[in-house]
Amino acid sequence: MMYMMEFLDRYLNRITMYRLTLYYLIGLLAIAIGGSAAGFLPYNPLDIAIGALLAVIVSVPVNMVFARLFGAVTNTESVFITALILSLIVPFGYPEHAGFLVSSCIFAMAVKYLPTIDKHHIFNPAGASVAALALLTGKAATWWVGTPFLAPFVLLGGYLLVRKIERERMVAVYALVYLIAVALASLLRTGSLLTVFTTWQTTILRSAFLFLGLVMLTEPLTSPTTARHRDIYAGVVALLAATPVLRIGIALTPELALSVGNILSYVMSPNYRLDLAVAVRKLLTPDTLAMSFAKPPGFRYEPGQYMEWTLPHWRPDSRGVRRYFSLASSPTEGDLAIGVKFYTPPSTYKRTLAGLLPGAHIIAAQVAGDFVLPKDPSIPLVFVAGGIGVVPFRSMIKYLVDRRERRDIVLLYANRKHTDIAYRDIFDAGSSVGIRTVYTLTDTASIPADWKGERGRVTPEMVKRAVPDWQRRTYYLSGPQLMVENFEHTLSSMGVPKLQVKTDFFPGYSET
Repeated sequence: MMYMMEFLDRYLNRITMYRLTLYYLIGLLAIAIGGSAAGFLPYNPLDIAIGALLAVIVSVPVNMVFARLFGAVTNTESVFITALILSLIVPFGYPEHAGFLVSSCIFAMAVKYLPTIDKHHIFNPAGASVAALALLTGKAATWWVGTPFLAPFVLLGGYLLVRKIERERMVAVYALVYLIAVALASLLRTGSLLTVFTTWQTTILRSAFLFLGLVMLTEPLTSPTTARHRDIYAGVVALLAATPVLRIGIALTPELALSVGNILSYVMSPNYRLDLAVAVRKLLTPDTLAMSFAKPPGFRYEPGQYMEWTLPHWRPDSRGVRRYFSLASSPTEGDLAIGVKFYTPPSTYKRTLAGLLPGAHIIAAQVAGDFVLPKDPSIPLVFVAGGIGVVPFRSMIKYLVDRRERRDIVLLYANRKHTDIAYRDIFDAGSSVGIRTVYTLTDTASIPADWKGERGRVTPEMVKRAVPDWQRRTYYLSGPQLMVENFEHTLSSMGVPKLQVKTDFFPGYSET
């Protein structure tokens, strides 16, 4: 089972979140069309196909118009995703429902640009558009995707998406709150456990429950940026979406429940969307590029957090036009910086990024992440990094050095060759505030004769040698996903509790 999950994670690591979501939605529509043609669904397969095609035909040019009006960088994958979501939740049957679908597509594209604060994204476009139309016209989404036939496919594809972006806990909170709420309401009304199971069956198989929770609730741009806030957001949306069953005098549609939740999400953790110009670029190592940008006034983040970086370019490959990069800079510095490793062959995104010269622009959005220093400075830490995974530690250590804040930290930093070591000046400076760095090289055949660091991969023996009090420390792991997972297993075999281990994570992470 463990090997199967590792295989699954390796596959998911090769595809971006946006591309996975797009393939998932296309797959659902194809299954719905096939199921309808075979008689498993009471729908006209031609209506489903026409709806999806019409949604795309309307959304793409409308989005282009809004993007030009607002001078914004657009993402075609995101437009397709919104269009296909709408085709799965609004009524179909043409021509009588064509106007509702067309209007929802236009509203959804407008939501991407109009209801923003300082270019901060607030609402899920598909959810907000149908919610607004319901308030204006009295027509509502049908969420026809919520059927017993489609439920297994929604669940399977949704699980892949949730695992990809590591929102399992958030979805679990949503499902738990929703199902407990409807169970209690059913039990109080009837006093029968049988009705509870019947209500659960209807909720899971014949409602918006699965699609709302797995696809729309989890959208990174409109959900909170920290785990604690995501739990609150998921619980609130679940309660609001369950109001029709609760019968408490208010009954919100799923899309309206989500939109109210989006407002709460923004209040808890406002998202940023910055148009940044390249200021300085330089090589850190033979295959790692450092890029810095002027920091906008008022922009705040914590050392160790990441942002989503959008770089439209000609004929993008399957990895798309967006990446998540940790901020290498410290909040104490006057610029924003990232460090990017290039592989052979590079993706079209990385190739375009490598060609950006000073003055070229890129969009950075959604500062996020829980991979930050603990509030309690007395907690002893071990940082474990592989290659360019050391970037968030550069941010943290630079922050501590600039603030002259002492912390008991040991950094175990692994690279193939000594020429791959990045930010060594910052890590060496960390000794002034109690930070000790242990370097190790894994390509033992090319280690210089005067090398004084460790040799080989980070092993339990190396950890115990470098960190005598290793059992009481909290571990921060950052690097390629396979490295992080392997070292999690290593720490588990050493008896380190899982609660003492934090891992860096980017939704949609891709190494290339």
